[in-house]
Amino acid sequence: MSEPSLWQWLGIAFALLLIVEGVMPFLNPSYFRDHLHRISQLNNSQLRTVGFLSMVFGLILLYWVH
Repeated sequence: MSEPSLWQWLGIAFALLLIVEGVMPFLNPSYFRDHLHRISQLNNSQLRTVGFLSMVFGLILLYWVH
């Protein structure tokens, strides 16, 4: 079997993202809804900081795993 192409890897990554993102609303929808409400109350700079830290953590994790 040949090595998956870049597009196949991106498809796999996107599928895993959807699976992981769907776990919380499936298992505990009220908790998920409450946290979405809390996130919607953050101002733009707080939300931007959370997004930036998430990207940095993801890059570090990707580098470590690779």
